[in-house]
Amino acid sequence: MTYPTRDRRTLVLMALLMAVVLAACGGDTQPGPGSGAYGRAGAGGGGTGPIDIWYSNNPEEIEWAQGVVDAWNGENPDQQVSAQEIPAGESSEEVIRASITAGNTPCLIYNTSPAAVPSFEQAGGLVPLDQFDGATALIEERVGDVAAQYQSPDGQYYQLPWKANPVMVLYNKDLFEEAGLDPEDPPLSTFDEFVETSRTLVEAGVADAAIYPAPTSQFFQPWFDFYPWFAAETDGTQLVVDGEPQFNNDAGITVAQTWRTLYEEGLAPREEFQGDAFAEGVAAMNSAGPWAVTVYEDINWGVVPPPTSDGKPADQTYTFSDAKSVGLYSACENQQSAWEFLEFSMSEENDAALLETTGQMPLRPGLLDTYADFFEENPQYEIFAQQVERVVEVPSVPDSIEVWQTFRDAWSASVIFGEEEVEPAFEDAASQISDLVGQG
Repeated sequence: MTYPTRDRRTLVLMALLMAVVLAACGGDTQPGPGSGAYGRAGAGGGGTGPIDIWYSNNPEEIEWAQGVVDAWNGENPDQQVSAQEIPAGESSEEVIRASITAGNTPCLIYNTSPAAVPSFEQAGGLVPLDQFDGATALIEERVGDVAAQYQSPDGQYYQLPWKANPVMVLYNKDLFEEAGLDPEDPPLSTFDEFVETSRTLVEAGVADAAIYPAPTSQFFQPWFDFYPWFAAETDGTQLVVDGEPQFNNDAGITVAQTWRTLYEEGLAPREEFQGDAFAEGVAAMNSAGPWAVTVYEDINWGVVPPPTSDGKPADQTYTFSDAKSVGLYSACENQQSAWEFLEFSMSEENDAALLETTGQMPLRPGLLDTYADFFEENPQYEIFAQQVERVVEVPSVPDSIEVWQTFRDAWSASVIFGEEEVEPAFEDAASQISDLVGQG
């Protein structure tokens, strides 16, 4: 799958390629606590005063952030917030890592990938939010049962889970109907149905591919092919649990073998597509989150959860969250002000603005009830809102990026290109990942 540029989640393999020279947060403070979960102390302090923040560079999030900042600044003349888009770079992770190294991160970054949090902790770049009064309660009440997935190994929260884009299966209703498939009740709930439907679509000539995930090697690509299906098949199991890989078993191998069939039969191409295969009608299906509502507004599409071996009901099916968190960075001097602004930005009112402005789901339970008017006016978002309560996050483990890269390499070799058999490839990857997590 190829996302439009603004929705790629800006994730590629982190590399320390540049040093970004930016102004650090200003203000007079007293020293305060701040240390990473892996033992490196942060700088930081607990004072109040002006702070800086970064936000994502897509137009909708810019509009949301500017509205929240203006509202805060109008009420807090002594704690003014200066805001800007995250600087351009190979990836947002690269830019953040470079600024941590340079010691000039802003106070808050509203574009922090949960997969990168362990690395940022190891670099001493993040402040544990638990040190602020009411922070743990706010996180756990706002986020609900999935909050524990965002805790670091030391039990603390170094990120505030903010928004989710649950990954679902989008399908082109017109192409399905053209192929003789029911566009309102498509046979996609089981692995076998998914493969058979894919064959029907391609054999009918309605599209070159049934589905077209990116066959490239970046560490994050499993989040849009393997991980949603694995989460669904296992009722919400993470890739690694209690230091042990969970994919080298019947569930993980069945998911892999199903995708291998799609690749072997040419139903999912092995060549990278330059563009958006779903938008251009090259593929009849896509893996997508609620951002798709506006991106694909010219396509008559439907949406279903990821398939499972036995066809779980939609209201029992899990998927990958594709979430973003907010981090409070240790270079910040006025950490108390940063926390208070962060808390303000996560209010029910500001979450409503996020939903209305961006179409992305605030990571909180009960969205349909809390924002009933929005969903009544925009029913196409309902299925994504329902899914928010059944999402799986990447595990918060040491060397998280390397863990995912190791898995992706095994997936590429055994599933996409068929150079190895799935079981030995997964066994070897699980062994390597155990070593990575254990060494952390």
